[in-house]
Amino acid sequence: MKILKGKNKIFVLLLLGLPLWYFLYSNLGVLTDYLIDNVLALEKGAHFTESLRFFIFELPKVLLLLVLIIFFVGIIRTFFTPEKTRKALGGKKTILGNILASFLGIFTPFCSCSAIPLFLGFVEAGVPLGVTFSFLIAAPMINEVAVILLYGMFGWQVALIYVGTGLFIAIAAGWVIGVLKLEKWVEKWVYEVKVGQGTEEEKLHFRDRIKSGYTAVKDILYKIWLYVALGIAVGAGAHGYVPEEFMASLMGGNVWYSVPLSILIGIPLYSNAAGIVPIVSVLMEKGASLGTALAFMMSVIALSLPEMVILRKVLKLPLIISFIAIVAGGILMVGYLFNMIF
Repeated sequence: MKILKGKNKIFVLLLLGLPLWYFLYSNLGVLTDYLIDNVLALEKGAHFTESLRFFIFELPKVLLLLVLIIFFVGIIRTFFTPEKTRKALGGKKTILGNILASFLGIFTPFCSCSAIPLFLGFVEAGVPLGVTFSFLIAAPMINEVAVILLYGMFGWQVALIYVGTGLFIAIAAGWVIGVLKLEKWVEKWVYEVKVGQGTEEEKLHFRDRIKSGYTAVKDILYKIWLYVALGIAVGAGAHGYVPEEFMASLMGGNVWYSVPLSILIGIPLYSNAAGIVPIVSVLMEKGASLGTALAFMMSVIALSLPEMVILRKVLKLPLIISFIAIVAGGILMVGYLFNMIF
């Protein structure tokens, strides 16, 4: 009998890997406590012990969640290529276009480096500027990494709140940009560029889609595992050593300036969801309110400094400033709203 190769190997790994994944994920707490308390025999309650316990528990938990969800999202994304997205949004106007663009942004592969090609492709396809911005806001902010990490650290309620508020900001900000008619602040050369219609897409079989999920896991984990580890390491240090009173006084719900301060701190920072969510988790544990923590996270991801620098090649400065102000205003409103509710 021949040894299984290629795509068949992926099916075998999937069948064997799912039970192993479930066992590890279900017993992480027990395994972590056994390692810390019995094998290493560290002093319970000590700052270093609790920091190390946090790191050893959270890192594999997050990585396991990422492996599982990225695999299935990788399969889903084979149905939502950038070319299909561009065609779907072509000619769409007003609020319906903003809603569609925001939802498509969740499933379409996106990073800061692809901002300009996507922007040019959307303009050529006749996608209105406001609709384009709804996509550019939703795609990096509401991605599977952010949702997985939020679910793993806070539960499905907070993950759902984040997705809902992120969609609201993407839709509302794109709609406002469209209403203000800011096309005059797009560089003139943008409307003269022809990026082409793309190649005819091959019809994928189910095995090819499974392989795409496997490839997505390898590619994405390779790019973000270090951010995950560093973020959790920072979170572990704060978990063990930062006093709760300090964070509560700076980012607590009763402090009126906590939301704008968190946005001002977040805008110039650069991190992806993998690096920022573990830090946000500890901020909340130490007394930061939900609205303030979400505002900080959204400002870091949605208003990433490198993306603004890249977009400067196609947008004039007044449009970039307007974009930042509109999105920051939406984040500010969300932050205050959730600080009032929770």
